[in-house]
Amino acid sequence: FALYGDISDRMMSLAARLGHRQEVYSIDECFLDLSGLPEVTAQARATREQILRWIDIPTCVGIAPTKTLAKLANHIAKSAERKPGSYPARLAQVCNLADLSDRQREWLYRRTPVGEVWGVGPRIGRQLGEAGIETVLDLIRLDPATVKARWSVVLERTVRELRGIPCIGIDHAPAPKQQIAVTRSFGQRVTGLAELQQAVTDFASRAAQKLRAQDGHASAVLVFIRTSPFRPQAPQYGRSVTVPLRLPSSDTLAIVNAALAGLDRIYRSGYDYAKAGVMLLDLQPATQGQHELELGDDAVVHERRQARLMRALDAVNDRFGRGTLTLGSAGLCQEPGRRWTMRQERRTPRYTTCWDELLTVSA
Repeated sequence: FALYGDISDRMMSLAARLGHRQEVYSIDECFLDLSGLPEVTAQARATREQILRWIDIPTCVGIAPTKTLAKLANHIAKSAERKPGSYPARLAQVCNLADLSDRQREWLYRRTPVGEVWGVGPRIGRQLGEAGIETVLDLIRLDPATVKARWSVVLERTVRELRGIPCIGIDHAPAPKQQIAVTRSFGQRVTGLAELQQAVTDFASRAAQKLRAQDGHASAVLVFIRTSPFRPQAPQYGRSVTVPLRLPSSDTLAIVNAALAGLDRIYRSGYDYAKAGVMLLDLQPATQGQHELELGDDAVVHERRQARLMRALDAVNDRFGRGTLTLGSAGLCQEPGRRWTMRQERRTPRYTTCWDELLTVSA
């Protein structure tokens, strides 16, 4: 995972030089705003060659007036390279739909299945096929109002985008998450409550750190445990519970305590547990405060004091590595025989971020 993330960061940093705004859409894909850029196609090819030369990652670039068309152009660029004959060879690697005539674009749309359109999933694709809409060109020719009435406003936006009308903007600053979840399948089956408490503590701590990273507070904590559905011969059990917090918080101690309280309520002995997880719900910005009646304690003052403690905790872990400081209920990271940790015997070595795992090349 570390190698993939680092290579992705390197690729995105090089791609960002092509446009003045960037939206990282996934680990291997991003949108760029190229408005006002001269000789777009030539610069896109140069950027692609630079990524290939510096990182050894092959990429394809799709250029168009809207995000949906850009995704379609990227599909054409990729298919033209990998499937000779599917599209003209000159569109391989970099496809700029703006360089083509209306007739040429129509020819491309006619030979592209509607299922290749961004946002058209299998279910909608089947419905479109049953209505005789087989290609991208068929979809473009539909009346947007009819599409909205028969399907959805989302598909209507897709049709408008395919017509070159921008309906989906570039999110250069991703919106804060509405939920934060940390779930893991165990490396080995877990039966004891103590081991589950270690796992839940670790998951809740990671979720709390992610929450602080987006400067948010959570109002409730959901915890779940379940057995493996792939072992039907074994007794099956799975439950979840949501524990509300007295005050919205990003405090690791408060979140872990709530998660452990929920675990105690749903745990049943006699089962081989295969997975557990913690989810933070009802998120809100940390700048929003919640007032309550005076209840004879200093809950608000305590929350502010804990915020300072959490900043110190994050600073230490950022400097010396994740897990340097943890709660005691998570156990020791070096503790042997922890059954709930993931098996990573075949994990790709961290060639680019860990001195002990640098690639060795023989002479």
